[in-house]
Amino acid sequence: MTSKIDLVRSAIWAEELTDDVIERAARGISERHYVKDSYICHRGDRLDAWTGVVTGLVKMSAVALSGKALTFAGIGAGGWLGEGSMLKNEERKYDLVALRDTHLLLMNRATFSWLCENSVGFNRFLVRQLNERLGQFIAVTEHDRSFDAKARVARNLSWICNPVLCPQVRGVIEITQEEVGHLAGISRQVANRCLKELADEGLIALEPGLIRPLAVDRLASYGA
Repeated sequence: MTSKIDLVRSAIWAEELTDDVIERAARGISERHYVKDSYICHRGDRLDAWTGVVTGLVKMSAVALSGKALTFAGIGAGGWLGEGSMLKNEERKYDLVALRDTHLLLMNRATFSWLCENSVGFNRFLVRQLNERLGQFIAVTEHDRSFDAKARVARNLSWICNPVLCPQVRGVIEITQEEVGHLAGISRQVANRCLKELADEGLIALEPGLIRPLAVDRLASYGA
């Protein structure tokens, strides 16, 4: 079993941090496990922790006033989320659901604030993370209004391969057809059809419980 300090050292935001800063950060981080389909937090909750995915898959979503379910992002291994709510000290604007058994790291607010105030390297990472997330959410708005099911599947797969947002995925996505459907807002049957068509087009390779993206750039721009 990997120790907590080793998990922290391997985090993408720790790459520019010194050992003493990493050790200081580790003292403010706890671990938590969630079973499949459980809520990590509900919209309106105050989750006073910056959240990292060690293993598993987390869906960031909400239900609009019209009743329409909206999925903002899927966060895979190595991804961290919630920095906006931490920086603004506000309640969450979305639900977080574990789509499969999930292991999380939770950094408390005091530690997050200390890093923001004392670590140039940590702040450089936050700028990159926020820039990537902004681009993702702009694309979500675009494809939700304009693109068909297959394009939504393609783009969700590309986001899970983002080296900043999900750095430990590394080109192999552990995901089921049902989970793809949850992220893209479509049924499992439609997800299955879309994945087979993307595989026929040479963009992905399908294996039991795994998807290997073969052309991430083309997935990211699919349907444009």
